Amino acid sequence: MRHDTAPAQSPGEDLIARIRACHLCADRFAATHTAHAPRPVAWFRPGARILVAGQAPGARVHLSGRPFTDPSGDRLRDWLGMDEATFYDRDRVAVVPMAFCFPGYDARKADLPPPPICARTWHGEVMEALGDVDLMVLVGGHAHKWHIGARTGVTETVADWRRHAPRVFPLPHPSWRNTAWLKRNPWFEADLLPVLRARVREIL
Repeated sequence: MRHDTAPAQSPGEDLIARIRACHLCADRFAATHTAHAPRPVAWFRPGARILVAGQAPGARVHLSGRPFTDPSGDRLRDWLGMDEATFYDRDRVAVVPMAFCFPGYDARKADLPPPPICARTWHGEVMEALGDVDLMVLVGGHAHKWHIGARTGVTETVADWRRHAPRVFPLPHPSWRNTAWLKRNPWFEADLLPVLRARVREIL
């Protein structure tokens, strides 16, 4: 007598499935101005060589279910010197934000910060599953604090990038809101980005 059974999930697939089913912040999100339900965007696979550690999905990513499907993503991929096909290849690039869900907007239509409970709940398991990646790209202050224990502001942390390279590169958030920051800090594009792009090419 034949007994058909579904193939067992790998540990990485099981972890992704549990993250995507997470509703820890349902009440929190229902109380925001967007009043939305959780939609965790888990985009990683054990064995990836590059980790992009972001903040939290935005409203467009909440709808698409893919990380950085917005103008911020276009700018980030330009910073990395990476095309979309490579960026979304989970065997090469893992995208792990500090919170997997869109946190909603505040009264001024700015994104709320990533709820700390998300990182406390999931990041230990995720980082263990990923293992030793070759390159960590830390996007924004929340990722700086979590991954390298930054105690300074974003500008100071990014300016000190040589201390962490070539394995770790702290970046500002690629949001359009930081366009003025980029103009005030031309060293970012002149000095940091060529080294980052060369490192990405070397790994891939």
